[in-house]
Amino acid sequence: MATERANPYGSFNFLVDLGTGDTASVRAGFQEVSGLNMEVTTAEYRNGNEAVNHVRKINGIYKVGDITLKRGLIGATDLYEWIKAVREGDQSARRSVTIQLRDEAGQNTVMTWRLTNARPTKWTGPSLNAKGGTDVAIEELVLVCEDLTIE
Repeated sequence: MATERANPYGSFNFLVDLGTGDTASVRAGFQEVSGLNMEVTTAEYRNGNEAVNHVRKINGIYKVGDITLKRGLIGATDLYEWIKAVREGDQSARRSVTIQLRDEAGQNTVMTWRLTNARPTKWTGPSLNAKGGTDVAIEELVLVCEDLTIE
């Protein structure tokens, strides 16, 4: 359940559960989550005998945007294995993904986004650059889902 307060929460403490249900033993935290959004489509309609000269906007279906997860490369292949399962047609690869925003102390969940029937559509490995020396190798996973709810 969302926790309201006068000052906005910071966006730097969060947990991502990729459908395992286990947020206590995190193998690798994500650096960034982006793309949490939804949009309600509209249809324009007007009767030929309308008294006003403009269209009505009628609510249509809604759609959920793609969600991008980024994390430092730790040598684990779990994200790649997940997209591989989807690529090979494994219908059980659809998961319920949970993203929890935590308070500044990282102790309490203040808002939760739940992605229903999420599955990866794109995995990107790190950009490698020998002259950098200070950059972290980052892998990226793009998810699609059928529904997004906020708790």
